[in-house]
Amino acid sequence: MHSSRTEGRRPLSGTLAAGALLLTGCGFQSENTADTAPPPPPPPPTTSVPAPPPPRPFDIALDGLDPCELLTADQRAQLGFDREPLPDSEAGFGDAATCSYRNTTAKVGARLSLITTEGMGVWTDDTAQVEATPVVIGGFPALVIKTPDLELSCNVAIDVADGQHVDVLYRDDGGRPAPPLESLCAGAQRVAEDTVASLVSPPTSEPETSSSTPETESEAVIEPTG
Repeated sequence: MHSSRTEGRRPLSGTLAAGALLLTGCGFQSENTADTAPPPPPPPPTTSVPAPPPPRPFDIALDGLDPCELLTADQRAQLGFDREPLPDSEAGFGDAATCSYRNTTAKVGARLSLITTEGMGVWTDDTAQVEATPVVIGGFPALVIKTPDLELSCNVAIDVADGQHVDVLYRDDGGRPAPPLESLCAGAQRVAEDTVASLVSPPTSEPETSSSTPETESEAVIEPTG
């Protein structure tokens, strides 16, 4: 009989223990829920808008200009270009007039393209997959342009008029080892600076001096009269 009463009390104690565990579990669940509440959403990312390029000091129309006449003989010598300029055209820019120069000692070359169908913004639109760094060349807004995975050339684009720009390509021409990219970009900027200088103040031919007039006047003075 004693053993049967003891067995009869066990379900009650088990029920109480289960209820205590359930309450305890609910308490822990409530605390955990409060501790793991999702954090507030982060603020929206801020996007930096690049500063607009400086205004052009004035416009320079490229129509009808010959790129092979922009660099004088002295400028070419200072830049190391020892080959005669080679005219051509660029089909990708509406058959723009181009001129190529070469330095056979340093084994580098340059090409000037006078683009009259598109402005400098062609290098910064959504389809231009290049790295463009704003600079100023001779007072004009310009871009130093690097093309990803292309280490043997660098471009400088110069904004000279609405819908027109000058493209200066400076490239390795067989150097061993090839010049580093930063050196090529520096070369492109030097060519661009000389090009803008010529566009701003076009080179003029030396004035012709005639020695016949002074000699005639001298002869007229010493010629005996009568």
